[in-house]
Amino acid sequence: MAVTDAAIGRIKQMIVSGELAPGDRLPKEADLAERLGLSRNSLREAVRALALIHVLDVRQGDGTYVTSLEPHLLLDAMSFVIDFHRDDTVLHFFQVRRILEPAATELAATLMTPSDVEELREILASLPAEPTVAELVANDLAFHRRIAAGAGNPVLSSLIESISGPTTRARGRRGLTEERALEKTVEQHAAICDAIAARRPEIARSWATVHIAGVEDWLRRALA
Repeated sequence: MAVTDAAIGRIKQMIVSGELAPGDRLPKEADLAERLGLSRNSLREAVRALALIHVLDVRQGDGTYVTSLEPHLLLDAMSFVIDFHRDDTVLHFFQVRRILEPAATELAATLMTPSDVEELREILASLPAEPTVAELVANDLAFHRRIAAGAGNPVLSSLIESISGPTTRARGRRGLTEERALEKTVEQHAAICDAIAARRPEIARSWATVHIAGVEDWLRRALA
């Protein structure tokens, strides 16, 4: 494993230094192994590991390429791993959401244009008067996804998207079991949207914190 780690580190250094750019093809296996002072087996294991996390793309019969290295692509691997969570670890995801999403909401309140805000309002308006839990959760996901995109940081947006999935089931359970969960969600979404529209970043951040902390608090009580 230590030899494989070293091989991964050397390939990573070639990418970080700019020697290999997104889309570049790696040298032939024998040439690269000799150049890095590695056995071909170690190099092969390193390539396999980097392909799993979408840093490299192995094309059968063509060669191995550096991917686009776009944040959403690199975070797909993390999203896959965290899908295998236990219910009691969902709290950890909510804790991370409580850190990241208020920050994204604050940024969105300074960066979103009037047309962006109109899109956000359209998402809220698309929720039926008496939605099912599935419709409420879908609307909630779309609302937060649009805000994350409005923060103007693709890495932050991709991180939020990655940790959002594992919290979906908890959000649905809350909608089924907590009194006024629907009303609270609608009211808080409207308050967040109004704060973004008014370009009041601190207020937007506060409402986002209250909104996410409310679900987190419900989950703590449910698990207890």
